[in-house]
Amino acid sequence: MGTGIERRRRGAAWTWLAGSAAAALLAGCQSASEAPVHTGSIGNSTVIVASDLDRDEALGAVQKWSAIYAKDQKDRIAALNFSAALRAAGETGQAVAVMRRAAIYHPEDREVLAAFGKALASDGKFKEALATVERAQSPDNPDWRLLATEGGILDSLGRHEDARARYRQALVLAPGEPQILNNLGLSFLLTNELEEAETALRKAAASPKATRKVKQNLALVLRLRGKAGEATEVSGLAPIPSLDADQPQNTWDDLAKI
Repeated sequence: MGTGIERRRRGAAWTWLAGSAAAALLAGCQSASEAPVHTGSIGNSTVIVASDLDRDEALGAVQKWSAIYAKDQKDRIAALNFSAALRAAGETGQAVAVMRRAAIYHPEDREVLAAFGKALASDGKFKEALATVERAQSPDNPDWRLLATEGGILDSLGRHEDARARYRQALVLAPGEPQILNNLGLSFLLTNELEEAETALRKAAASPKATRKVKQNLALVLRLRGKAGEATEVSGLAPIPSLDADQPQNTWDDLAKI
């Protein structure tokens, strides 16, 4: 198997999470049941998902949302989208700065605080990210999106069992949510538990809300398990991430983009 394989497996993870986490993590102040399904669209009234953007789309989104954000830095949608676009473009430090300001303007907004946590995690500030998300959570009324984000951060800290406990708790609140299942699958992938990773990702990909990235991740695991034919079928039009050890695709830092 070797170091190259291990790098590839560990490289299958944070375009999402803290979520990864869920696409609905960027669904405004709405509850999980009210949250719309998001795609890579960058319309003015929806919140984009960083992991759905390729490099060119990310750069275009940065240009668009930087102009909107400059007009009103208190606009939460503009801040969320500008930060997500910056993370997708690799400008993690600036993404943190944008969300740090947004958290001042919107100190009680769970989505803003979750996005702030993801931005911090994408910039390598995992402990501050975890503290931010934990402060935003209400033990008596937990938010599944925050739990999924927390799980992603814990995975990045190597606390995989704690992370999976958060994902399972999130699934109790949002049964079958594909982005939570995606994160759970990627968590297993990080520890080379490929059978468990495949099980979780199959469930995620079966959802009508599954994104292209979820199907890519399932295809990657199938390929690692020697199921290349099925991997190609599952991926459809979604390119299967490269298995070149020198070109890791998704990392847990990437998962913070979600």
